[in-house]
Amino acid sequence: MQNLARVQSPRVIRIGGGIASELPEVLAQLGLSRPLIVTDANLIKIGHVKRLTDILGDIAWGLFDEVVEDPTDACVDAGLAALGAHDYDCIIGFGGGSPIDTAKAVSFMAVNPGHVRDYKAPAQIDRCGLPVIAIPTTGGTGSELTRWCVITDTDQPEKYNLSGLACVATAALIDWTFTTTKSARITADTAVDSLTHAIEAYVSKRAHPYTDAFALSAMPLIATHVRTACSDPENGPAREALMLAASQAGMAFSNASVALVHGMSRPIGAHFHVAHGLSNAMLLPAVTAFSVASAPARYATVARVMGWAQSGDTDVIACAKLIEGLRVLNDDLGVPSPSALGHTADDQMLHLMAGQARASGSPQNNPRVPTEDEIVALYKEMW
Repeated sequence: MQNLARVQSPRVIRIGGGIASELPEVLAQLGLSRPLIVTDANLIKIGHVKRLTDILGDIAWGLFDEVVEDPTDACVDAGLAALGAHDYDCIIGFGGGSPIDTAKAVSFMAVNPGHVRDYKAPAQIDRCGLPVIAIPTTGGTGSELTRWCVITDTDQPEKYNLSGLACVATAALIDWTFTTTKSARITADTAVDSLTHAIEAYVSKRAHPYTDAFALSAMPLIATHVRTACSDPENGPAREALMLAASQAGMAFSNASVALVHGMSRPIGAHFHVAHGLSNAMLLPAVTAFSVASAPARYATVARVMGWAQSGDTDVIACAKLIEGLRVLNDDLGVPSPSALGHTADDQMLHLMAGQARASGSPQNNPRVPTEDEIVALYKEMW
Protein backbone atom coordinates (compact mmCIF):
# COMPACT_ATOMS: atom_id res chain seq x y z
CA MET A 1 0.00 0.00 0.00
CA GLN A 2 1.28 3.47 -0.86
CA ASN A 3 2.44 5.62 2.04
CA LEU A 4 0.06 8.28 3.24
CA ALA A 5 1.14 11.92 3.50
CA ARG A 6 0.46 13.61 6.84
CA VAL A 7 1.89 17.07 6.36
CA GLN A 8 2.71 19.61 9.05
CA SER A 9 4.16 23.01 8.19
CA PRO A 10 4.17 26.62 9.44
CA ARG A 11 1.02 28.72 9.08
CA VAL A 12 3.03 31.56 7.49
CA ILE A 13 5.91 31.03 5.05
CA ARG A 14 7.59 33.96 3.31
CA ILE A 15 10.61 33.43 1.07
CA GLY A 16 12.95 35.83 -0.72
CA GLY A 17 15.86 38.23 -0.47
CA GLY A 18 15.05 40.92 2.10
CA ILE A 19 11.88 39.17 3.31
CA ALA A 20 13.02 39.55 6.93
CA SER A 21 11.98 43.20 6.67
CA GLU A 22 8.39 41.93 6.84
CA LEU A 23 8.86 40.60 10.38
CA PRO A 24 6.79 43.38 12.04
CA GLU A 25 3.98 42.75 9.56
CA VAL A 26 4.04 39.00 10.31
CA LEU A 27 3.99 39.62 14.06
CA ALA A 28 1.02 41.95 13.64
CA GLN A 29 -0.75 39.41 11.43
CA LEU A 30 -0.39 36.86 14.23
CA GLY A 31 -1.37 39.32 16.97
CA LEU A 32 2.09 39.20 18.57
CA SER A 33 4.16 42.06 19.96
CA ARG A 34 6.64 40.89 22.65
CA PRO A 35 9.23 38.52 21.16
CA LEU A 36 12.18 36.82 22.81
CA ILE A 37 14.99 36.47 20.26
CA VAL A 38 16.85 33.16 20.64
CA THR A 39 20.21 33.26 18.88
CA ASP A 40 23.96 32.81 19.38
CA ALA A 41 26.83 35.15 20.16
CA ASN A 42 28.36 34.87 16.69
CA LEU A 43 25.31 36.43 15.06
CA ILE A 44 25.64 39.37 17.43
CA LYS A 45 29.32 39.66 16.55
CA ILE A 46 28.75 39.77 12.79
CA GLY A 47 25.89 42.25 13.07
CA HIS A 48 22.94 40.11 12.04
CA VAL A 49 21.13 40.51 15.36
CA LYS A 50 21.35 44.30 15.16
CA ARG A 51 19.98 44.13 11.65
CA LEU A 52 17.04 42.11 12.98
CA THR A 53 16.39 44.38 15.96
CA ASP A 54 16.54 47.43 13.67
CA ILE A 55 13.78 45.81 11.63
CA LEU A 56 11.71 45.40 14.80
CA GLY A 57 11.87 49.15 15.37
CA ASP A 58 9.59 50.16 18.26
CA ILE A 59 8.56 46.57 19.04
CA ALA A 60 9.84 45.60 22.50
CA TRP A 61 12.06 42.54 22.40
CA GLY A 62 14.25 40.44 24.67
CA LEU A 63 17.42 38.52 23.86
CA PHE A 64 18.76 35.08 24.72
CA ASP A 65 22.13 34.68 22.98
CA GLU A 66 23.58 31.65 24.78
CA VAL A 67 22.74 29.01 22.18
CA VAL A 68 25.63 26.61 21.55
CA GLU A 69 26.32 24.45 18.53
CA ASP A 70 24.48 21.16 18.93
CA PRO A 71 22.24 22.71 21.62
CA THR A 72 22.02 20.84 24.90
CA ASP A 73 19.38 20.30 27.54
CA ALA A 74 21.30 22.83 29.67
CA CYS A 75 20.99 25.37 26.87
CA VAL A 76 17.23 24.75 26.76
CA ASP A 77 17.01 25.24 30.53
CA ALA A 78 18.86 28.55 30.26
CA GLY A 79 16.50 29.63 27.50
CA LEU A 80 13.52 28.70 29.66
CA ALA A 81 14.87 30.92 32.44
CA ALA A 82 15.21 33.81 30.00
CA LEU A 83 11.68 33.23 28.73
CA GLY A 84 10.28 33.24 32.26
CA ALA A 85 12.01 36.49 33.19
CA HIS A 86 9.56 38.66 31.24
CA ASP A 87 6.08 38.53 29.75
CA TYR A 88 6.93 37.43 26.21
CA ASP A 89 4.22 36.31 23.80
CA CYS A 90 6.40 34.64 21.14
CA ILE A 91 9.91 33.40 20.38
CA ILE A 92 12.04 34.28 17.35
CA GLY A 93 14.51 31.52 16.49
CA PHE A 94 17.24 33.39 14.60
CA GLY A 95 20.24 31.57 13.17
CA GLY A 96 21.10 28.10 11.99
CA GLY A 97 19.49 24.91 13.14
CA SER A 98 20.85 25.29 16.67
CA PRO A 99 19.00 28.53 17.56
CA ILE A 100 15.84 27.46 15.75
CA ASP A 101 15.82 24.05 17.44
CA THR A 102 16.48 25.71 20.80
CA ALA A 103 13.61 28.13 20.23
CA LYS A 104 11.27 25.22 19.50
CA ALA A 105 12.38 23.29 22.60
CA VAL A 106 12.09 26.33 24.86
CA SER A 107 8.59 26.93 23.54
CA PHE A 108 7.21 23.45 24.16
CA MET A 109 9.11 22.80 27.40
CA ALA A 110 7.53 25.94 28.87
CA VAL A 111 4.17 24.13 28.86
CA ASN A 112 5.16 20.45 29.13
CA PRO A 113 6.41 18.91 32.39
CA GLY A 114 9.61 16.98 33.01
CA HIS A 115 12.94 16.94 31.18
CA VAL A 116 13.33 17.42 27.44
CA ARG A 117 14.66 13.85 27.11
CA ASP A 118 11.25 12.59 28.25
CA TYR A 119 9.88 13.61 24.86
CA LYS A 120 12.41 12.10 22.47
CA ALA A 121 11.04 10.34 19.39
CA PRO A 122 8.96 8.33 18.77
CA ALA A 123 6.95 10.39 21.28
CA GLN A 124 4.87 13.12 19.60
CA ILE A 125 4.84 16.51 21.33
CA ASP A 126 1.52 18.06 20.45
CA ARG A 127 0.98 20.43 23.40
CA CYS A 128 2.24 23.70 21.92
CA GLY A 129 3.86 26.59 23.73
CA LEU A 130 4.37 30.16 22.56
CA PRO A 131 4.42 30.75 18.79
CA VAL A 132 7.86 30.39 17.18
CA ILE A 133 8.93 32.58 14.27
CA ALA A 134 11.91 30.94 12.53
CA ILE A 135 14.39 33.06 10.58
CA PRO A 136 17.25 30.90 9.25
CA THR A 137 20.68 32.33 8.49
CA THR A 138 22.54 29.25 7.23
CA GLY A 139 20.35 27.41 4.74
CA GLY A 140 21.10 23.87 5.86
CA THR A 141 18.90 22.21 8.44
CA GLY A 142 15.54 23.30 7.03
CA SER A 143 14.39 23.44 10.67
CA GLU A 144 12.28 26.49 9.86
CA LEU A 145 9.83 24.22 8.01
CA THR A 146 10.14 20.93 9.85
CA ARG A 147 8.30 19.21 12.68
CA TRP A 148 11.60 18.17 14.25
CA CYS A 149 14.28 19.52 16.52
CA VAL A 150 17.44 17.89 17.87
CA ILE A 151 18.84 18.33 21.38
CA THR A 152 22.00 16.85 22.95
CA ASP A 153 21.84 15.34 26.44
CA THR A 154 24.60 16.41 28.83
CA ASP A 155 24.22 13.51 31.28
CA GLN A 156 24.57 10.70 28.76
CA PRO A 157 26.09 11.92 25.47
CA GLU A 158 23.28 11.43 23.00
CA LYS A 159 21.58 13.56 20.38
CA TYR A 160 17.89 12.85 20.24
CA ASN A 161 15.08 13.79 17.91
CA LEU A 162 12.01 15.58 19.16
CA SER A 163 8.94 15.67 16.99
CA GLY A 164 5.33 16.75 16.83
CA LEU A 165 3.08 19.70 16.26
CA ALA A 166 4.86 21.60 19.04
CA CYS A 167 8.07 21.42 16.98
CA VAL A 168 6.52 23.19 13.98
CA ALA A 169 7.25 26.91 13.76
CA THR A 170 4.24 29.19 13.50
CA ALA A 171 5.93 31.32 10.85
CA ALA A 172 9.09 31.09 8.74
CA LEU A 173 10.83 34.03 7.06
CA ILE A 174 13.44 32.60 4.69
CA ASP A 175 15.84 35.37 3.65
CA TRP A 176 18.96 34.25 1.77
CA THR A 177 20.74 37.59 2.26
CA PHE A 178 21.75 36.52 5.77
CA THR A 179 23.86 33.68 4.32
CA THR A 180 26.46 35.71 2.42
CA THR A 181 28.65 35.97 5.54
CA LYS A 182 28.99 32.20 5.88
CA SER A 183 32.47 30.69 5.57
CA ALA A 184 33.23 28.18 2.84
CA ARG A 185 33.32 25.37 5.42
CA ILE A 186 29.90 26.19 6.86
CA THR A 187 28.51 26.76 3.38
CA ALA A 188 29.71 23.33 2.28
CA ASP A 189 28.54 21.53 5.41
CA THR A 190 25.07 23.05 5.44
CA ALA A 191 24.60 22.43 1.71
CA VAL A 192 25.50 18.75 2.04
CA ASP A 193 23.20 18.56 5.06
CA SER A 194 20.39 19.80 2.78
CA LEU A 195 21.42 17.35 0.05
CA THR A 196 21.31 14.51 2.56
CA HIS A 197 17.85 15.59 3.69
CA ALA A 198 16.63 15.54 0.09
CA ILE A 199 18.21 12.21 -0.86
CA GLU A 200 17.13 10.43 2.30
CA ALA A 201 13.58 11.77 2.06
CA TYR A 202 13.39 10.51 -1.53
CA VAL A 203 14.68 7.00 -0.78
CA SER A 204 12.96 6.72 2.61
CA LYS A 205 10.44 3.93 3.09
CA ARG A 206 8.05 6.74 4.09
CA ALA A 207 8.46 8.71 0.86
CA HIS A 208 5.33 10.05 -0.82
CA PRO A 209 4.70 11.88 -4.11
CA TYR A 210 4.15 15.09 -2.11
CA THR A 211 7.56 14.87 -0.43
CA ASP A 212 9.19 13.59 -3.62
CA ALA A 213 8.38 16.87 -5.36
CA PHE A 214 10.29 18.90 -2.76
CA ALA A 215 13.22 16.48 -2.65
CA LEU A 216 13.64 16.32 -6.42
CA SER A 217 13.54 20.11 -6.69
CA ALA A 218 16.17 20.60 -3.97
CA MET A 219 18.78 18.15 -5.26
CA PRO A 220 19.75 19.86 -8.55
CA LEU A 221 19.81 23.29 -6.90
CA ILE A 222 22.44 22.07 -4.45
CA ALA A 223 24.46 20.08 -6.99
CA THR A 224 24.55 23.07 -9.35
CA HIS A 225 25.29 25.87 -6.90
CA VAL A 226 27.22 24.59 -3.87
CA ARG A 227 30.69 24.92 -5.36
CA THR A 228 29.96 28.47 -6.58
CA ALA A 229 28.62 29.53 -3.19
CA CYS A 230 31.78 28.20 -1.51
CA SER A 231 34.16 29.93 -3.89
CA ASP A 232 32.14 33.13 -4.34
CA PRO A 233 30.33 33.74 -1.02
CA GLU A 234 28.45 36.86 -2.17
CA ASN A 235 27.06 35.23 -5.30
CA GLY A 236 23.37 36.04 -4.91
CA PRO A 237 21.88 33.44 -7.27
CA ALA A 238 23.94 30.64 -5.68
CA ARG A 239 23.03 31.69 -2.14
CA GLU A 240 19.37 32.04 -3.04
CA ALA A 241 19.34 28.60 -4.66
CA LEU A 242 20.92 26.92 -1.62
CA MET A 243 18.53 28.62 0.81
CA LEU A 244 15.52 27.59 -1.27
CA ALA A 245 16.86 24.04 -1.54
CA ALA A 246 17.38 23.85 2.23
CA SER A 247 13.74 24.74 2.84
CA GLN A 248 12.48 22.35 0.17
CA ALA A 249 14.60 19.53 1.55
CA GLY A 250 13.38 20.43 5.04
CA MET A 251 9.78 20.08 3.95
CA ALA A 252 10.64 16.76 2.29
CA PHE A 253 12.35 15.08 5.22
CA SER A 254 10.03 16.58 7.81
CA ASN A 255 7.21 14.56 6.30
CA ALA A 256 9.07 11.53 4.86
CA SER A 257 11.78 11.26 7.54
CA VAL A 258 15.52 10.83 7.20
CA ALA A 259 17.30 7.49 7.15
CA LEU A 260 20.61 5.79 7.88
CA VAL A 261 22.98 8.74 7.31
CA HIS A 262 21.23 10.82 9.93
CA GLY A 263 20.91 7.90 12.32
CA MET A 264 24.68 7.41 12.19
CA SER A 265 25.51 11.12 12.10
CA ARG A 266 23.94 12.11 15.41
CA PRO A 267 26.22 9.92 17.59
CA ILE A 268 29.28 11.40 15.85
CA GLY A 269 28.07 14.85 16.83
CA ALA A 270 27.20 13.81 20.38
CA HIS A 271 30.50 12.08 21.16
CA PHE A 272 33.00 14.03 19.03
CA HIS A 273 31.25 17.40 18.51
CA VAL A 274 31.60 17.23 14.74
CA ALA A 275 29.23 19.65 13.01
CA HIS A 276 26.06 17.89 11.91
CA GLY A 277 26.34 18.75 8.21
CA LEU A 278 29.99 17.69 8.17
CA SER A 279 29.28 14.32 9.76
CA ASN A 280 26.50 13.78 7.20
CA ALA A 281 28.96 14.54 4.42
CA MET A 282 31.48 12.07 5.86
CA LEU A 283 28.87 9.31 5.80
CA LEU A 284 26.87 10.01 2.65
CA PRO A 285 29.05 8.24 0.01
CA ALA A 286 29.59 5.07 2.07
CA VAL A 287 25.96 4.80 3.22
CA THR A 288 24.74 5.39 -0.34
CA ALA A 289 27.02 2.63 -1.64
CA PHE A 290 25.65 0.34 1.09
CA SER A 291 22.04 1.14 0.18
CA VAL A 292 21.75 1.51 -3.61
CA ALA A 293 21.06 -2.15 -4.44
CA SER A 294 17.90 -2.03 -2.32
CA ALA A 295 16.36 0.90 -4.24
CA PRO A 296 18.26 1.20 -7.54
CA ALA A 297 15.51 3.03 -9.45
CA ARG A 298 15.24 5.70 -6.75
CA TYR A 299 18.98 6.25 -6.41
CA ALA A 300 19.35 6.29 -10.21
CA THR A 301 16.77 9.07 -10.38
CA VAL A 302 18.78 11.02 -7.80
CA ALA A 303 21.85 10.78 -10.04
CA ARG A 304 19.91 11.83 -13.14
CA VAL A 305 18.11 14.78 -11.59
CA MET A 306 21.43 16.19 -10.36
CA GLY A 307 22.96 15.82 -13.80
CA TRP A 308 25.49 13.22 -12.72
CA ALA A 309 23.96 10.49 -14.91
CA GLN A 310 22.30 10.57 -18.30
CA SER A 311 18.74 9.55 -19.13
CA GLY A 312 20.10 6.68 -21.24
CA ASP A 313 22.21 5.22 -18.43
CA THR A 314 20.97 2.02 -16.88
CA ASP A 315 20.04 2.18 -13.21
CA VAL A 316 23.20 0.27 -12.31
CA ILE A 317 25.40 2.75 -14.16
CA ALA A 318 23.49 5.73 -12.77
CA CYS A 319 23.88 4.43 -9.21
CA ALA A 320 27.61 3.98 -9.74
CA LYS A 321 27.84 7.55 -11.04
CA LEU A 322 25.92 8.78 -7.99
CA ILE A 323 28.37 7.18 -5.58
CA GLU A 324 31.33 8.54 -7.52
CA GLY A 325 29.71 11.97 -7.74
CA LEU A 326 29.25 12.11 -3.97
CA ARG A 327 32.89 11.15 -3.43
CA VAL A 328 34.06 13.81 -5.89
CA LEU A 329 31.83 16.39 -4.21
CA ASN A 330 33.38 15.57 -0.83
CA ASP A 331 36.84 15.92 -2.33
CA ASP A 332 35.97 19.26 -3.91
CA LEU A 333 34.48 20.54 -0.64
CA GLY A 334 37.42 19.33 1.44
CA VAL A 335 35.39 16.99 3.63
CA PRO A 336 37.78 15.31 6.12
CA SER A 337 37.40 11.93 7.78
CA PRO A 338 37.00 11.73 11.57
CA SER A 339 40.53 10.36 11.83
CA ALA A 340 41.85 13.36 9.87
CA LEU A 341 40.30 15.55 12.58
CA GLY A 342 42.14 13.56 15.24
CA HIS A 343 39.17 11.52 16.47
CA THR A 344 39.58 7.87 17.44
CA ALA A 345 36.91 5.33 18.34
CA ASP A 346 37.45 1.79 19.57
CA ASP A 347 35.03 -1.10 19.02
CA GLN A 348 33.22 -0.38 22.28
CA MET A 349 32.55 3.21 21.25
CA LEU A 350 31.52 2.19 17.73
CA HIS A 351 29.03 -0.35 19.07
CA LEU A 352 27.65 2.25 21.49
CA MET A 353 27.21 4.68 18.60
CA ALA A 354 25.66 1.99 16.40
CA GLY A 355 23.17 1.16 19.15
CA GLN A 356 22.27 4.84 19.50
CA ALA A 357 21.88 5.12 15.73
CA ARG A 358 19.48 2.17 15.62
CA ALA A 359 17.54 3.45 18.65
CA SER A 360 16.88 6.75 16.87
CA GLY A 361 14.56 4.97 14.44
CA SER A 362 16.07 6.63 11.36
CA PRO A 363 17.91 3.55 10.02
CA GLN A 364 14.58 1.72 9.84
CA ASN A 365 13.51 4.14 7.08
CA ASN A 366 16.53 3.23 4.96
CA PRO A 367 16.02 1.13 1.81
CA ARG A 368 18.43 -1.40 3.32
CA VAL A 369 18.02 -1.68 7.08
CA PRO A 370 21.40 -2.48 8.66
CA THR A 371 22.32 -4.65 11.60
CA GLU A 372 24.38 -3.18 14.41
CA ASP A 373 27.49 -4.92 13.04
CA GLU A 374 26.86 -3.45 9.58
CA ILE A 375 26.63 0.04 11.09
CA VAL A 376 29.91 -0.54 12.90
CA ALA A 377 31.48 -1.64 9.60
CA LEU A 378 30.23 1.54 7.91
CA TYR A 379 31.68 3.67 10.70
CA LYS A 380 35.03 1.94 10.25
CA GLU A 381 34.90 2.44 6.49
CA MET A 382 34.36 6.20 6.72
CA TRP A 383 36.60 6.74 9.77
